[in-house]
Amino acid sequence: MLCYGRTFLAALFLKGVVLLNSVPSVAQDRPETFVNASDIVPGLIVDMRYFSARNFVGTSIDGYEKPICYLTRPAAQALAQVANAASQQGYSLKVFDCYRPARAVAHFVRWAHDLEDTAMKAEFYPSVEKRYLFRDGYIASRSGHSRGSTIDVTLIQKSDGHEIDMGTSYDFFSTKSWPSDRSVSAAAQRNRKLLGDLMRRDGFDGYDKEWWHFTLRHEPFPDTYFDFVVR
Repeated sequence: MLCYGRTFLAALFLKGVVLLNSVPSVAQDRPETFVNASDIVPGLIVDMRYFSARNFVGTSIDGYEKPICYLTRPAAQALAQVANAASQQGYSLKVFDCYRPARAVAHFVRWAHDLEDTAMKAEFYPSVEKRYLFRDGYIASRSGHSRGSTIDVTLIQKSDGHEIDMGTSYDFFSTKSWPSDRSVSAAAQRNRKLLGDLMRRDGFDGYDKEWWHFTLRHEPFPDTYFDFVVR
């Protein structure tokens, strides 16, 4: 693993802030093309982690005033198809994050810059040094979630509402969270494949470092990062 000096790391953080502030973003009321996914996706369970303090920062994140899953209408409609297919196999969908305001990503950047704040390290990144979270791809200075067609999702048993075993918890920053990781149990590997297959079948692509992260293949706003508040 490469090691970097503090001056170089500080420059990386500054570059991240500059990138975040330079990309196209739209601070506005919620556009009509964004919908409450719960109105469209049957049986959707919403557990918006950044509205609560149950996340890697340890506090509610800027821009989340209500625990609502907003998505572009095409993404919500595609997710409804996933939910229908999952239901036939005895599962429902549970989402942890959907549309993410650009100001929330800026909150992550500020938190990552404060290397002394490691209050949530034991739960979310026990084996990763905080200064490497950007370099290793666990946090980005801008997020596809802000384009409105990316979702963090898992499967739950319809019979009892329990999440199925995915090998790690949500937002666990480790190679164990990579969909390709083989150190997790065989059951977790099968469950990750099941989720991935369901999502890909209805138009979503995954992310190679997070089993829970999917983006609509033909998203309507591939170059726009929105910043309306979730309320």
